[in-house]
Amino acid sequence: MHREPGTWNLEFEKMIRLSHIVQSLALAVLLHLLLALVPAMAQIAVPQRVVYVGETTELGVKPVPGDSYVWELYSDSTVNFAVAPADVSPTYAEFVGGTNTGTTVEVLWKEPGIYFYKVTAFDITGCTSNLRIGIVRVLKSLPTATLTTSPVCVGDPVIIKVELTGIPNWSFTITDGTSTWPFSGVTESPYDAVIMPGPKAPTSYWVTVVKDKWGTNLKPTDPVPQVVHPKPNSSLIYQYEP
Repeated sequence: MHREPGTWNLEFEKMIRLSHIVQSLALAVLLHLLLALVPAMAQIAVPQRVVYVGETTELGVKPVPGDSYVWELYSDSTVNFAVAPADVSPTYAEFVGGTNTGTTVEVLWKEPGIYFYKVTAFDITGCTSNLRIGIVRVLKSLPTATLTTSPVCVGDPVIIKVELTGIPNWSFTITDGTSTWPFSGVTESPYDAVIMPGPKAPTSYWVTVVKDKWGTNLKPTDPVPQVVHPKPNSSLIYQYEP
């Protein structure tokens, strides 16, 4: 079939334009699919939480009628969680009350590190119907101290109640801005810290440093006022004679 040269050029340009249109449509469809996948990918992200040593956290799932649940703790991220047995000993983390079954459980974290929990759902026949994995990052917690004072008379010893957080044994230092009183080997909280000699005028006390098993907190606490009452004026005492 004979065609004029100009006709060939025109048809070639039409083919090029059609090719560009097809490519544009294909890219638009692909972009739409990718955007649609983003929320789905976000939904399957492994849940993570951050806690501190000594804390107890609750883990839970939404129950399905007829299902039962078993929880396990791992420290090795390379294992196949679907078949590998739990590898975390109670020295590092333990289920409160020894209970690792049910829709909710509580875990006491004892050592810092990264842990993985798995909950497996079993249907009424005892077959595995689903499992879920989560990550818990356990951090060393810095100890804190909270002071509570009671009014005293001039010169009397001061007994300050110290509320401590963290893991014993504790050591801490109390100051009034002039003198300091160190305490160490503390094994219980609250602790009664005795300050001697007592102040002669109203003052304030605060903790400059507190230490426990895991670390040292160098942030001073807020000053707590200490009320000091003057001693009453002395007077002669006469023997009563009826």
